[in-house]
Amino acid sequence: MNGFLIANKPTGITSSNLVVFVRKRLPRGTSVGHGGTLDPEASGVLPICVGSATRLFDYIIDKTKTYVAELQLGVETDTQDATGEIVRELPVNVGEAELRAVLPRFTGEIKQIPPMYSAIKRDGQRLYQLARKGETVEVEPRSCRVDGIELLEACGEHRYRIRVECGKGVYIRTLCHDIGAALGCGGHMASLCRTRAGIFAIEDALSREQIDEAARTGTLEDRLLPLDAPLGHLPAVRVGEGARHAVINGNPLKPRWLDAPAPRAEAVRIYLNESFAGIGAPQPDGSVRFRAMLLSEEERHARLDP
Repeated sequence: MNGFLIANKPTGITSSNLVVFVRKRLPRGTSVGHGGTLDPEASGVLPICVGSATRLFDYIIDKTKTYVAELQLGVETDTQDATGEIVRELPVNVGEAELRAVLPRFTGEIKQIPPMYSAIKRDGQRLYQLARKGETVEVEPRSCRVDGIELLEACGEHRYRIRVECGKGVYIRTLCHDIGAALGCGGHMASLCRTRAGIFAIEDALSREQIDEAARTGTLEDRLLPLDAPLGHLPAVRVGEGARHAVINGNPLKPRWLDAPAPRAEAVRIYLNESFAGIGAPQPDGSVRFRAMLLSEEERHARLDP
């Protein structure tokens, strides 16, 4: 069983908890991992890598993500989200117009100071471990990319729902904190839902109940996306039946076996006939070396009809 399962993680559990839940419903010995952690109190899209898909983690993790967050103005917390202790409350003298006007400051390449309650390591310890001991350390600003922020609606007193599209390494709770600071009234992230991670969308995500039902009815494998589904951003090279022996042994693919010259790219998708064979790296001599050979046992021994 190989592919990607789009799970809809509920609040209150860790990403690892959900992986364990899925693993228990798969054949014994199946490799399982997740493609991008969500905090326990966040919900939404969690891509789960099943079988050979666990070897593709590095090729899907940096893709653009979309979040819907609730920004609560007037209250700052030590964790920058609703789970923390309130450290400051300020009057709110701004509304939708002022919020909408400040959002463009936080798009493009920006710098964030990661919160103390984060998994970043300092001298071998996670920052959140130091924070729980009451310790604080200076954290250097980090560059990250926010592609867009959209104000969706007001959803309570001084509370607003925003949609954020961003790349890897953006702390949405820090974004909410910084927006509140820019408005002069402080703020924190009241809730968070990831609605998209690369090609994985919440509309296609399965709840724990749906995953459990599919496992009990023997249809869970049918709900997996194929291994190459999230890899459309990588160029493709194809080889024919004459290169089968080299492919199934993970040998370098000679230029004459390729249907076209290998593109200049760090990584490419490799197809044997129409079967996704794995990930490779183009070489200066025009050949392609495998990074991961992913043909199933059945595909390795298949043959085209004469």
